[in-house]
Amino acid sequence: MNSDNFILQIKASYNQFTKVEKKVADYVIANQSQVLYMSITDLADACKVGDTSVYRFCRTMKLQGYQEFKMRMSLSQGATTVPKKSPLKVPYDSFGNMAEKIMELHMGAIRETYMLLDRDNFEKVLEMFEKAKRVHFFGIGDSLLTAEEARNKFLRITNKVRCITDPHMQSMAASLCTKEDLIVIVSYSGATKDNIHVAKVAKEAGAGIACITHFKKSPLTTYCDAILLCGSNEGPLEGGSMKVKMSQLYLIDLLYQEYYERNFEECKRKNETTSQSVVEKLF
Repeated sequence: MNSDNFILQIKASYNQFTKVEKKVADYVIANQSQVLYMSITDLADACKVGDTSVYRFCRTMKLQGYQEFKMRMSLSQGATTVPKKSPLKVPYDSFGNMAEKIMELHMGAIRETYMLLDRDNFEKVLEMFEKAKRVHFFGIGDSLLTAEEARNKFLRITNKVRCITDPHMQSMAASLCTKEDLIVIVSYSGATKDNIHVAKVAKEAGAGIACITHFKKSPLTTYCDAILLCGSNEGPLEGGSMKVKMSQLYLIDLLYQEYYERNFEECKRKNETTSQSVVEKLF
């Protein structure tokens, strides 16, 4: 498929679409830029159809799924993730301009996450965390790195945290969970199949489920008891962008600091113990 003419191909294929698929096509053609930053559920709601209808539209266009659809849309619009170079002639000034731009993007992502923070959901996640006997941090791809960082952070003050990296092992662990377990899933899109499968299995097992995601409405959030929203839009070609990680890590750090404060004596004692355990490994 020639990605440069993707919108033209949607128009050319219009007659073969079903009535529902035409609704999706009409919205996509009229709102090309906005669609790049919408979850599959957002697009479905905007078109007043179901998620499966959007997915069928993607398959009709001979795509693997919604993420490939957004990628084709992005390529069609000539989207780029690299900031434009400064017109300044001096290389140092150009570099300085780039450094400032990236700093602003990261700070903006954290600021947006702060503005999106829902106190009730935050309290609910903390409450589930405190009551749980085991806390599993799960993620796929780049989000897995955030999940591992969360495990590393909390491991300093509690031994009830886990992070399984293999998607199959995640499913197995989820199936053995009980109401005494909490699963925290990190997923920017909330539309990764492995994450959704784990959430479904964990829900059937009775575990509590929380997620860190960008979209309030997505296939993943339908299984979650609490949702923490991370700021910053991520384009289809920006997978694993640092600004998104910054916003996710901000939420992890916020959870850590609040949990530490609420369980100060115990956390302080365990933090001292874990710190002492690695003293001999440092020069």
